[in-house]
Amino acid sequence: MTTARREAPAELRPLLDVWWTAVGGVLDVLADLDEAEWDLPTDLPGWDVRAIASHVAHAEAVIATGEQETADVGREPHVRNPLGAWTEIGVANRRSATPAALLAEIRTVTSLRRASLRAEPPLDPDAPAPSPFGDLGWSVRTLLRNRPFDLWMHEQDLRRATGRPGGLDTAAADHAVAFLAESLGYVLVKRARAEAGDSVVLALAGEEPRAALVGPDGRARPAPVPDAPTLVVRTDRETFVRLAGGRCRPQDVAAAVVLEGDEALGERFLAGLTTTP
Repeated sequence: MTTARREAPAELRPLLDVWWTAVGGVLDVLADLDEAEWDLPTDLPGWDVRAIASHVAHAEAVIATGEQETADVGREPHVRNPLGAWTEIGVANRRSATPAALLAEIRTVTSLRRASLRAEPPLDPDAPAPSPFGDLGWSVRTLLRNRPFDLWMHEQDLRRATGRPGGLDTAAADHAVAFLAESLGYVLVKRARAEAGDSVVLALAGEEPRAALVGPDGRARPAPVPDAPTLVVRTDRETFVRLAGGRCRPQDVAAAVVLEGDEALGERFLAGLTTTP
C-alpha cells in the first residue's frame, strides 16, 4: 500500500514556487559579479554587496537547518529593531567569506530547504514559523510570503549597486509589488491622515491600477478604482518599489512621480510610503 504524497495547501504552493524563482534571481546576479563588485555600496545603509549576500546566506541557512548563529554586532547606527540586529549576525559572521564561499553556501542551503519542502511541505499556514521568525509572531504563511519578497528586493539592491538593471517582470517581482501595494490603505490613513471618503489610486506604468478607499469607520480597504479619486499616484514599478521599500526619498525620484488630485495629501502619502522594516 502506497502512501499519498503530501502537498502544501493551495494558498502556499505558489509561494514556494516564487521563493525558488527569487533564489535564482539573486544567484544569477551574484554569479555574474567580478570580485571588486562585491565591495560596492548599496542603497541599504551600512551594507555593501557582500553584506547582502551574507544576509541571504544567513537567513536561508537558519530556515533550512534550524541552527541559530550568534555574533557581537555592536551598535550599528542602521540597526533599529530586533529583526535588524538579527540580520546583522549573518553579515558579521561572514565578513571574511570569499564570494565563492558565499555563493556555495546560498546554493547549498536553498537546495537543502527546497528538498525539505518537497519531502515535508508545510500543511498549516497559521502554524508558528520557526525561530526566530515565530518569536516575532510570524506564521508559516507570513514567512513564506516574506522570503520571496526579501530575496527579490535584495536582487534589485544588487542590480542597482552593480549597474545591472532587470528582473522587474518576473513572478518574484509581481509578488513583491503586490506585497508592497497591500499597504496602500495603511499609508493613506496612518501616514497621510486621509479622512472618510478619501481614496488613492496607484497607477504603475503598464499595469492595472490599484485603489484604496477610506470607509466611514476611518479604515482604508482595497476598492475598485473610483471615478473621481482623491489622489492618483502615477509612477513606474521600479520607482514605487524603491519608495515603498525605503531605498530612496520622494525628492530623489520627483521626476518619476506624478501626483493628481489633492497634492497635499499626495505629499504626505509619498513621505509615509516606506513600509519595510
